[in-house]
Amino acid sequence: MHVSTYPTMLPASPGLLLLSFLFLADADSPPKFTRTPENQTGVQGGVASFVCQASGDPQPKIVWNKKGKKVSNQRFEVIEFDDGSGSVLRIQPLRTPRDEAIYECHASNSAGEITASTRLTVLREDQLPPGFPTIDMGPQLKVVERSRTATMLCAASGNPDPEITWFKDFLPVNTSNNNGRIKQLRSESFGGTPIRGALQIEMSEETDQGKYECVATNSDGTRYSTPANLYVRELREVRRVPPRFSIPPADSEIMPGGNVNITCVAVGSPMPYVKWMLGAEDLTPEDDMPIGRNVLELTDVRQSNNYTCVAMSTLGVIEAVAQITVKALPKAPGIPVVTERTATSITLTWDSGNPEPVSYYIIQHRQKGSEDPYKEIDGIATTRYSVGGLSPYSHYDFRVAAVNSIGQGPSSEVVEARTAEQAPSSPPRQVIGRMLSATTAMIHWDEPEEPNGQVVGYRVYYTSDNTLPVNQWDKQMVRSANFITIQDLTPNKTYYIRVLAFTSVGDGPLSQDLQIIAKTGVPSQPLDFKGEAKSETSILLSWMAPSTQGGPDSQITGYELVYRRIDDTEERKVSFEPTTSYLLKNLKPFSTYTFQLAAKSKNGIGAYTNEVSIDTPQTLFATNFRVKAAMKNSVLLSWEIRDKNPAQPFTILYGKGQSVEVDGKQTQKLITGLDPDTQYSFLLTNRANSAGGLQHRVTAVTAPDILKTKPVIVGKTNADGMVTVQLPTVQTAAKVRGYYVVVVPLKKQRGGKFLNPWNEPDQMNLDELLKEINRTSVSRALRIRRQASQSDPRAYVTAHFKTLPLEFTLGDGRNYGDFRNRPLLGGQEYVFFVLALLDLSENTMYSTSPYSDPVTSSDVDPQPIIDEEEGLLWVVGPVLAVIFIVCIVIAILLFKSKPDRKRAEAEGRKGSFPCSKAMSSHHPTDPVELRRINFQTPGMASHPPVPISELADHIERLKANDNLKFSQEYESVDPGQQFTWENSNLEVNKPKNRYANVIAYDHSRVILSSIEGVPGSDYNNANYIDGYRRQNAYIATQGPLPETFGDFWRMVWEQHT
Repeated sequence: MHVSTYPTMLPASPGLLLLSFLFLADADSPPKFTRTPENQTGVQGGVASFVCQASGDPQPKIVWNKKGKKVSNQRFEVIEFDDGSGSVLRIQPLRTPRDEAIYECHASNSAGEITASTRLTVLREDQLPPGFPTIDMGPQLKVVERSRTATMLCAASGNPDPEITWFKDFLPVNTSNNNGRIKQLRSESFGGTPIRGALQIEMSEETDQGKYECVATNSDGTRYSTPANLYVRELREVRRVPPRFSIPPADSEIMPGGNVNITCVAVGSPMPYVKWMLGAEDLTPEDDMPIGRNVLELTDVRQSNNYTCVAMSTLGVIEAVAQITVKALPKAPGIPVVTERTATSITLTWDSGNPEPVSYYIIQHRQKGSEDPYKEIDGIATTRYSVGGLSPYSHYDFRVAAVNSIGQGPSSEVVEARTAEQAPSSPPRQVIGRMLSATTAMIHWDEPEEPNGQVVGYRVYYTSDNTLPVNQWDKQMVRSANFITIQDLTPNKTYYIRVLAFTSVGDGPLSQDLQIIAKTGVPSQPLDFKGEAKSETSILLSWMAPSTQGGPDSQITGYELVYRRIDDTEERKVSFEPTTSYLLKNLKPFSTYTFQLAAKSKNGIGAYTNEVSIDTPQTLFATNFRVKAAMKNSVLLSWEIRDKNPAQPFTILYGKGQSVEVDGKQTQKLITGLDPDTQYSFLLTNRANSAGGLQHRVTAVTAPDILKTKPVIVGKTNADGMVTVQLPTVQTAAKVRGYYVVVVPLKKQRGGKFLNPWNEPDQMNLDELLKEINRTSVSRALRIRRQASQSDPRAYVTAHFKTLPLEFTLGDGRNYGDFRNRPLLGGQEYVFFVLALLDLSENTMYSTSPYSDPVTSSDVDPQPIIDEEEGLLWVVGPVLAVIFIVCIVIAILLFKSKPDRKRAEAEGRKGSFPCSKAMSSHHPTDPVELRRINFQTPGMASHPPVPISELADHIERLKANDNLKFSQEYESVDPGQQFTWENSNLEVNKPKNRYANVIAYDHSRVILSSIEGVPGSDYNNANYIDGYRRQNAYIATQGPLPETFGDFWRMVWEQHT
């Protein structure tokens, strides 16, 4: 300090002179350093900070110089102290050798100037001495409530032990002038790990909010931690939650005398007491009320009641009611009452007869006097129902039963009801006639089969001209009789007669024409004339002989049959002796014929019957069309043909309009390309008549895919032709009759390669294989010997199992279920698969696995050429050794040529979590444990981490008592953190977010290198995610938008992903 003085003479007591110095109050004082920067050794890519403070009057101005020039670089930042007492020069990131220099702190004011210098040394990671400081555990983001204590943890190691200091917002933290509110802990430990240098902030204030860095320094150098934010938020009140039911009591229905437990769980803060009440009666003693959960145990319950669960705490009382209903079968409903009736329906109503709710009702009905069981109509929700589908003018018995959750109760008493009348729905039966004289005829009939009521009478229509409409025919009405005499007929004429019955509701249908000739001694019409095709070329006709009540002259002497093919105009007549059936032969197949029959007597021929039409069937082109076998992707169809050389091929239609043509000589076809476990319909037609000809249809369901994986070859084929395979697992609960291992020898091509002509086993024609499976063991053995002699081997079954083993050895020569597992032939290539025989349908059903990879059985030479093999070994050995050495040299050169920056960054990441045993024993590196150290929320304090070995037991404890402890833990959890996303909310960055609610947190976002002049260019919607024992192991990012493609790929390259 520079001080100016002036001498002055002042009067004094006699004999004395006092010499005083008058100090000028307004004199300037030159600068003086209160803190000078210290030499530092930093690491490339890290941080260096120099602190310089000075006093003086006026306050000195501080300028930082490098090599005599004022520092100016975007990596150099000068941060002023709030009180103007100095500044901090911060260099980030450090670069070598460009940043290694002498830096000067120049302080000056009007009274003078001073300078302090310091040296910065920057080392690469590979140059660091063994004792260089390492940050084992840096500070983490923390949120603290105002006036609460916040602790920023830091653990560092080095040799010698480093000294830890703190920076806030790039300025050093002063722990000396705040009355001990902010202090650095020197001897704290957590779980045996020394925490030398944790920063503790008591009675936190908003001014404490900022970005904190932990700095470790020893004689070898200085290392900075990653910065972490401390947020100070407003003080919240203690969390208080009124009681609520997390598991409310549930209603129950039990049988009489049954037992039931009712659980009631309530939560809140504080946790409430829980008790049970029945009306005004307490079921839980006052001095034994449990907290949170109460189970009411009821035994031998005979009466329905409402039980109340009460939860109470200082914040309130709540209640919930559980209804316990004692169940019983419902009582019988009241007697049904018939309210409406029609010809086909009866409407019933009834009284429930049950005070308790009824699920639904069942109506039972049957015709009166019937011994058949009652028909039931269930699911009736009301007490009124109309039963339809009844027969007209019929008596029925009805009764009703009620159903509840227990079952069906007893039925009500039976009520009888009759449906209303309706016009007859069928004509009179057996209408016959005969001539009493040349002008008088008697007509007789039987009542209609379905009169639908009381037949009031009949109307008989007759005419000699059947071309007239029926309403112009002559008619007569008959009541109370089923015959009539018609007089005044014209002799020798043919009359047509029809009869109908009527009720009070209306007329029924007319009968068929009855023809009668007005001539005595002539037979009437044959009765019940009909026919059926017996073959493609023959029809069998049958009838009932007409009555012969006219004396000997009217006896039937024969019949005359008139017929023609419907496409022809020519009629043919056949006469034959009296009989009641006739087989007409030599007809054309697939044709329609009409027939009329008349009886003859000595007096002449009688009236012909009405025309009857009968079809001859088409000539069968195939028979016995069936499903021979069904696989998962194919179906094998078979049929039989009569003509060995049919002219036309067949067509098989299936699926959605798919079809396949089959040669007329074939008797089976494999349909492939189907879906597993799917129903298909197959139609076999003659291609010439596929539109309207004879068709055969079968339906089949493909097998389920129960063998989805292929067999896997384990090892190689040995000299004995054996190889071990791992068989697929079966994925079904369906019944499987057995499993077959099928070996398929591949065909050798001219070039020596082997070819498998099928992509999957279902494309093979398994007919011969299926025959082999179904044959006896004797014939199977003969077939094996015969096949062995063939030059072109076929697929064969090598083993049969009831249960599929995990592994199987092909070619071991043993017998497996009547099949010999013969060795594989040398030089032959094979594939194999597993075939499962399913017991799921009446058809044979198989499911196949995919083919295995090809396996080749080696050729075995009985006299191996040992000399040549030994000579070859002497040549190949040194060559392989030289190649191996060259590869090692190339790998070393490639590793050495990697940029230093990549290795530094990689080693920096490794250095942040030391892996030595000594280090791990003192400093935790598990992210779970570090998070617990750094984020001690109230919830984590009461629920510490669970060792993985105890996790299962811990979960069982939480699940006990209907998950009570799960509920309590959930209610007690305090998030304790509020992350910020200020960068995501910047206007320049908002368009880069795909979704408004999916943002990047500030503390963990991936920071891109900035592009000069482009604001926000360091932002991309991406965050780091910690892995197991590894920080920032992964990056979670949104799918890039068109405008963020560049940012996305910059991140990929910069992060070396």
